[in-house]
Amino acid sequence: MGKLYVVPTPIGNLEDMTFRAIRILKEADIILAEDTRTSAHLMKHFEIQTKMHSHHKFNEHKTVEHVASRIKAGETIALISDAGTPAISDPGFLLVRECVKAGIEVECLPGATALIPALVVSGLPNDKFCFEGFLPQKKGRMTRMKELAEEPRTIVFYESPYRVVKTLTQLAEHFGEERQASCSRELSKLHEQTVRGTLKELIAHFTEKEPKGEFVMVVAGKPE
Repeated sequence: MGKLYVVPTPIGNLEDMTFRAIRILKEADIILAEDTRTSAHLMKHFEIQTKMHSHHKFNEHKTVEHVASRIKAGETIALISDAGTPAISDPGFLLVRECVKAGIEVECLPGATALIPALVVSGLPNDKFCFEGFLPQKKGRMTRMKELAEEPRTIVFYESPYRVVKTLTQLAEHFGEERQASCSRELSKLHEQTVRGTLKELIAHFTEKEPKGEFVMVVAGKPE
């Protein structure tokens, strides 16, 4: 029987790729990539010639059984996403679940993910936290915010630059505009930036300065 490797890739800075990740990708029979065009740049940079197949949220549910059967037949398959660790707000969970169900060995390499650096540099308590990923865009969004307003742990969100001000404004409505928070963008890249303050201050900042790049929002939990 083969094996499934879940391989993190850099969230921006290519120097964050590990030696082990490069070796696994070179040795694998196949690489499953979220977007083969995006990952082609990474493959070229590290001279990885392993064949890639597309594996994304639109086809994942249809292909997991086939992929699992290939691993059971002896192939070693590596799973990557466009950036960061697969299955963390990216495709991957369904395949891992299928492999576990089929008794296939799954190994996840340690590596890049955006939520931990953003949490650490926020200056907010990080001994306990909850990761929400992307909030629902429509159905259930307000309900979830009301629930999280009572959460005592620090909360981490992912957000698109196009919704930063909207999300901060909605958080202020439910959490109170004086709740402490931070917004990190372009983590590990040249223009990495973290802005800290109250939700009110962050709304003012990003209303004046257009948000650019992928964002990680970290919001303090409800004071006990």
